[in-house]
Amino acid sequence: MIHPADIREWRNHDVVDPKQRKIGMLEAIYVDTATDEPTVATVRTGLPTRQRLVFVPLDEAVLGPDYVKVSYDKGQVRKAPSIGTDDVLPAEQEEEIFRHYGMTYRPGAGGERQLARR
Repeated sequence: MIHPADIREWRNHDVVDPKQRKIGMLEAIYVDTATDEPTVATVRTGLPTRQRLVFVPLDEAVLGPDYVKVSYDKGQVRKAPSIGTDDVLPAEQEEEIFRHYGMTYRPGAGGERQLARR
């Protein structure tokens, strides 16, 4: 698991799937607003002129010397909800990310967002 103190250290490192296939580069971390624990990462993927940021959960993520290994297959991550490299995650898209990975979406009691970028 990535600890909050490690977040800055791991930006721009490779993100790989369980078979060590490179998915892209770690761009940012989103924490759960209720626990402040790292929950989802954005990964920069695509060709240099057509890049986008895809979302991948960090449950069971493993840190290596120059990589972050996630527990999701490269194909599933590449098909995940994405945003442009200069965009922000719209609140209405959060639930779509959780649904893509078969996870439960839990917004705050007052409808607050579940994810916050760090």
